[in-house]
Amino acid sequence: MATNSILKRARALLRIRNQLARECLAELLAVFVLILITLGGSAQTLTSSGTKGNILTSNLAGALAVMVAIYTAGGVSGAHLNPAFSLAMCLVEQLPWWKFPIFVAVQTLGAFVSAGAVYALYSDAIRHYSNGTLAVSGPRETASIFATYPADHLSISNGFLDQVMGTAVLILGIQAIVDTRNKGIPKGLEPVAVALLVLSIEVSMGSNCGCPMNPARDFGPRLFTYVAGWGAEVFSRGNGWWWVPVVAPLVGAALGSVLYQLLVAFHHPEEEEEEETPAPHGALVLVNSAIPPDITGSPSEKDAKGKLPQKT
Repeated sequence: MATNSILKRARALLRIRNQLARECLAELLAVFVLILITLGGSAQTLTSSGTKGNILTSNLAGALAVMVAIYTAGGVSGAHLNPAFSLAMCLVEQLPWWKFPIFVAVQTLGAFVSAGAVYALYSDAIRHYSNGTLAVSGPRETASIFATYPADHLSISNGFLDQVMGTAVLILGIQAIVDTRNKGIPKGLEPVAVALLVLSIEVSMGSNCGCPMNPARDFGPRLFTYVAGWGAEVFSRGNGWWWVPVVAPLVGAALGSVLYQLLVAFHHPEEEEEEETPAPHGALVLVNSAIPPDITGSPSEKDAKGKLPQKT
């Protein structure tokens, strides 16, 4: 009883009622969890020289991190986790444009702080592996734990295309998953489906540059490595590669949104048409908004607007 009383008083004292502040805090925590698990998987693989992990375990860590992060913040902020997804939600009018820079700043901050947590967790292992030198290139480099770098064969133009295509598939796939007027999946399993989508992209499009697909995930940790001792080479390596995983995913997000809207979502029958048209044999037709704005929805905005808000 005493514990319950303390918890009630603490909640009454600390509870934040401002919707934007709640969304920002949830987004910050979700991105922190996402990057902590994702970079942790990379750190374990690299610093153990592959004895305690490999490319598959790193990919699994990243995909499962997406699932956990969406469950963490999906009901509050929509768990965007990614500026590219926030842009896509703006394009389909599920996120106000004025919120876009705020979400991007929070996502990047969460990624930066989380990179620091991973460094603290693996600092001894990193220094042991690299013989005490924080290198960006060479056989004992450790900068790739935190940010992505292109393979030796990859040009800037091919890398840009890689990120546009990968992110387009990501955004297109997420919009299909949350489109209740399409096939639909059981409520609450959307994060699992998104995690599987991410895993499928990582194992099929990851060899060129590690499949970042998220400007905050790449730039926040890269900025951390710059200030933590890896130096300016984190921005110059790969012929100035750093801007590609920042810009290309935004282009890919726009492309993926346009493709899904033009080829699928725009052609859903209107509700009155569906009432007159027999359902396809063996299919369950769900009548709802063409693109629910987020994986789980924000209850407070749903009450206020009568529909779900924006969307990992």
